[in-house]
Amino acid sequence: MTGIPRFSVVICAYTDRRWDDVHAAVASVRAQEHAPEEIVVVVDHNRELHDRLKVSLPDAVVVENREERGLSGGKNTGVAVARGDTVAFLDDDAAAAPGWLAAFAAHYADPAVAGVGGLTLPMWPGSTPSADMIKEPVPASTGRRPRWFPEEFDWTVGCTYRGLRPGPVRNLMGGNASFRREMFPLAGGFDSRIGRSFHRRPLGCEETEFCIRLRQRSPESELVYDDRAVIWHRVPPERARFAYFRERCYAEGLSKALVTRSVGSQDGLASERAHALRTLPRGALRGVGDALRGDPAGLGRAGAISVGLAWTAWGYAIGARPARGRAR
Repeated sequence: MTGIPRFSVVICAYTDRRWDDVHAAVASVRAQEHAPEEIVVVVDHNRELHDRLKVSLPDAVVVENREERGLSGGKNTGVAVARGDTVAFLDDDAAAAPGWLAAFAAHYADPAVAGVGGLTLPMWPGSTPSADMIKEPVPASTGRRPRWFPEEFDWTVGCTYRGLRPGPVRNLMGGNASFRREMFPLAGGFDSRIGRSFHRRPLGCEETEFCIRLRQRSPESELVYDDRAVIWHRVPPERARFAYFRERCYAEGLSKALVTRSVGSQDGLASERAHALRTLPRGALRGVGDALRGDPAGLGRAGAISVGLAWTAWGYAIGARPARGRAR
């Protein structure tokens, strides 16, 4: 790829409960300073939603998921129909800042860069409704974070977590990422056995496994995190509760076990070890320090870090057992 990147932006949708969210996401892509080549909306085995979006989004390419149900199949479908030389992914309940694609594009002048991801900020309950963001994609309010919720675990709600620094990274976050198109046949696409699909639990990590596999097959390629490529990701009320937090951590452990079976534990857990050994202890100490300085919620954050780490490790241990213990 030479010259200015031509982006195909892929948005995967699956439910009409996110009708306003999807339209706000599309509106934010239309408003990009670096205009995309096209917007591709992939609908996950929901014919009624597909037909409705086909009418309401006449300037987008609206297609049905041609592969297995789930986010991996939807992404693979989006890549297959995309015309751009670079494919960017945006969650259907997120909105991109106007400079999102421009921040991505700046990195692709370097031929070693295979993919670029960005900063994902949470829109907590009470944030600007998606219906209002269809006309003005930048949220006027991002709501209020639960006081017990530690920033080190923002990944549980699909957002950038404390401890991630700009520069080269092992993997990108799937809802705010872009890749050169030629990387997909090289890496083999997203694995439908990993990630969100018909599983009861909120599994993930399809983008982690894809990125590691890409780097294993193309060691000279770089993946870069740029915090100037900003999106806002909506957090529904049920995902701002401790019960979901705990369940999501457990599911992440199960997902990481699937990843390590695919790419090996050395690559599959390298970033997680560093996060668990450095970032999380610092976060727990910070919470205790906040409590000593008069913020009692600091103990809640410290406790949540301990619980989150324990539940993630438990999920990994269960998922890593022989066949009888594997996640279904």
